[in-house]
Amino acid sequence: MAQFFSLHPEYPQPRLIKQAAEIVRGGGLIAFPTDSAYSLGGLTGDPAVLARIRRIRGVDERHLFTLMCRDLSEIATYARVDNSQFRLLKAVTPGSYTFILEGTRELPRRVLHPKRKTIGLRIPDHPVARALLEALGEPMLTSTLTLPGEKTAMADAAEIRRRLEKLIDVVIEAGPCGAEMTTVINLADGVPELVRAGRGSLAPFGF
Repeated sequence: MAQFFSLHPEYPQPRLIKQAAEIVRGGGLIAFPTDSAYSLGGLTGDPAVLARIRRIRGVDERHLFTLMCRDLSEIATYARVDNSQFRLLKAVTPGSYTFILEGTRELPRRVLHPKRKTIGLRIPDHPVARALLEALGEPMLTSTLTLPGEKTAMADAAEIRRRLEKLIDVVIEAGPCGAEMTTVINLADGVPELVRAGRGSLAPFGF
């Protein structure tokens, strides 16, 4: 049965954030709000967490997961980023963007795309997500909370609790959360390529 944490949307209670981070550190799977819909999140290197996310999402090993990071230095640790890419990331983060980049050896192979060895990376612009990452002290492996057969990401904590309370460990509620997904930009080949238009503005990329 999932626990239900109700947090302040701008100043999340440190005690509850710490408790949620400890559950993640212990192998738990959480649903939490971001600046672009709800995400599922857990420890990056935990194969059981990976399997649980795949089962809930109804996706296979080809599905691209996202590493949610605190800052650019974490992205540079887990992905290959050249100077021009770094400048671009610096200009638009934190924000509602997911960037596809080639992963480094710091990442387990199981979380990378099996052929291209890429992963999505993002720095969220939401107080709860950022507080969680800070308390955890490392990135989280995440996936937008979209259920099989549905086109819209989940954005209501009560509905998530009702539908997934036996499949996840914590649902975090922090007020209204938009359902529009991130803008996805592929940077793995050097030149920015639009994969999905979402909440993040396309203007910085000239699309």
